[in-house]
Amino acid sequence: MGNTRTNPRGYRHGTRQKFSKKYRTKGMPGVSRYLTPFKRGDFVDIVVDSSVQKGMPYTFYHGRTGIVYNVNRNAIGVEITKIVRQRQIRKRIHVRLEHLRKSRCNEAFLKRIKENDKLKAEAKAKGQTLKCKRQPEGPKPMKIVKANDDDIEVLAPLPFIENYF
Repeated sequence: MGNTRTNPRGYRHGTRQKFSKKYRTKGMPGVSRYLTPFKRGDFVDIVVDSSVQKGMPYTFYHGRTGIVYNVNRNAIGVEITKIVRQRQIRKRIHVRLEHLRKSRCNEAFLKRIKENDKLKAEAKAKGQTLKCKRQPEGPKPMKIVKANDDDIEVLAPLPFIENYF
């Protein structure tokens, strides 16, 4: 006999846990979600809000980070890299802003740029040159462990003794 049960392969298949909202976050999004300004070049995280079905991206893009390339009245264009076999493809999708958050992925980078610019300005005022390149930490410094000869205890396995009881 053939397959009697359905084989669902719809647009939202396999999203029961992935798109479920956490405890005490159910319902429609708040006003602050709609007032977030998005500009071209911003890094955004795609996090699907299942309470809003319009402009919802496909499940693959949930949790991915992309760059805004277009801002429309109802949706925001996001460019994401997707690995297909052995190549990276740039995918461009339009997503409603309910499903987007500003990403914090480049905060440390921007902070480092500001600090470096400040250090460069100070060095230029003093007439010095400054290296802003990050250096690897390198090996830890050596340590010498000192001990008395009386405190050293050598551990060795006991010889095997066969018991014939």
